Amino acid sequence: MSEYDSWAPVYDAWASDMTADVAHYVSLAREADGPIVELMVGSGRVAIEVVRQTGKPVLGIDSSPAMLEIAGERSAGLPLELRLGDVRDLQLDEPAALIYVPFRSLLHLHGWQEKRQVFERVAASLRPGGRFAFNAFAFSHTIAARLDGQTQDNNGIVHTLTYAPADNRIDIVRDDGATIHLWWATKSEWDGLLDVAGLELEALYGGFDREPFTDESLEFVYVARKP
Repeated sequence: MSEYDSWAPVYDAWASDMTADVAHYVSLAREADGPIVELMVGSGRVAIEVVRQTGKPVLGIDSSPAMLEIAGERSAGLPLELRLGDVRDLQLDEPAALIYVPFRSLLHLHGWQEKRQVFERVAASLRPGGRFAFNAFAFSHTIAARLDGQTQDNNGIVHTLTYAPADNRIDIVRDDGATIHLWWATKSEWDGLLDVAGLELEALYGGFDREPFTDESLEFVYVARKP
């Protein structure tokens, strides 16, 4: 059982405020000339829209059986293949034209080492010229200071945020005790991960409207390419 299984029943409510990313990933999928893969597909929030709006098949991979069950029910009749797997061990049957990771999901990977594993597996799984796209929040000390230790109600999901700066970690603890952990990364770390994986930066935006990334940006929206 995955630790994320307990989040599957509430995931829709949890993710309901995130809609701006869909058009961005749909656009990248339209441009993809070959297989498309979504890592950490969850309940299919983005992948299903990519399939519906582009008509292209997508492979979605996730470590949570409960999340995949929901995605499977929603995508019945659509060309969305769902696969249970650990992205740190990513292996594809054929090289992909696009691999993407929406909703800041790479932050579930613990620190540099686990992120590096995934970036290297992604690079090995892309065809030459293939793209790797993802987004993640840009850590803000101001926001962290305001939210640390605060209990919030996000669409009926009561939870508390706790920040551990020494580990670049945020603990999200629901009122029923279910917990997930996020490990943030800086711009230099994301750039370094691309570099060690042999991927080239195509674009870095500060949001899903593809506005330029600046010192004030609160979101990393990366598009990289395999040479």
